[in-house]
Amino acid sequence: MKRRFSFTVAAAAAILAVSGCGTGGGAGDYPSETITYSIPFGPGGQSDVEARRQEPMLEEKLDTEVNITYKEGAGGAVGWTELVSEQPDGYFISGMNIPHIILQPMTQDDAGYETEQINPVAIFQGTPIGLAVPADSGIETLDDFIEEADSGGQVTIAGSGTYSGHHLAFMQLSSLEELDMEYVPSTGAAESIQNFLGGNTDAIFANSNDLVKYKDDMNILAIGSEETFEALPDVPTFQEEGVDFTASIDRGVAVPPDTEEEIIQTLEDTFLEIANDESVQEEMINEGFEPLAMGREDTQNYIEERTEEFEETMRELGEIE
Repeated sequence: MKRRFSFTVAAAAAILAVSGCGTGGGAGDYPSETITYSIPFGPGGQSDVEARRQEPMLEEKLDTEVNITYKEGAGGAVGWTELVSEQPDGYFISGMNIPHIILQPMTQDDAGYETEQINPVAIFQGTPIGLAVPADSGIETLDDFIEEADSGGQVTIAGSGTYSGHHLAFMQLSSLEELDMEYVPSTGAAESIQNFLGGNTDAIFANSNDLVKYKDDMNILAIGSEETFEALPDVPTFQEEGVDFTASIDRGVAVPPDTEEEIIQTLEDTFLEIANDESVQEEMINEGFEPLAMGREDTQNYIEERTEEFEETMRELGEIE
């Protein structure tokens, strides 16, 4: 029997409190030195694109240098493991992705961090996830794809990370349609899309901005938005195609545990000011992103709500007891 799954996924980076010794001052002097903005994926992916957009505005508004770095591996888990071990001195912030930060600790004993240790500051971006095949594949519809996958041959699908939004979409489609397919994870979306475009997989679960960017090189079969996605108006949703689930990733920023409230407030105000900038929102929409602007409290509540939903979904999928 086919089951219903519905999820919205979501990401993040944030800064820690000043210790009051060394080169930094107290929280009232924050920031007074360079801030490291860590991306838990490789260069070129969605988290990197948004951090690069934010970088000059962060530097202007915070009046300090922002240094973007990368800590890729295990679908972001390596970076988030680093985040929770950093000093809460206000000078290390990290990108945050939902559902990754929920699913990884939920399904793995050795994720390296717990969801509760990720101290959210804000959510500023979303990307629905779509399923695409090469433009010359001969597959025109989702029904065509399902028929091909059900015909006995091994179908491979690229995606970014394990127990990520892409992996969850793969598991849901496989379960709902009772398909035996192979998921091919990469360390980030940029690597995943290049693997697919290079002919290394039969299909891909990709983020909406990559679908927009490379739409002439692929046939997009369905997208995980609730309604028609504005940037891809001719692409049906999974629900419209009779496969009852939604899929997306949310991105934001987070800081280590025990970061001072004053510092978190400074970061929240700054990131939300950027997220609400009309020129930023226009750029994001044109590129295939969904602009979001959720503060710390709303983000924390959102994570708690998604955690309850994902627990039920993971049980139905047999990933947890």
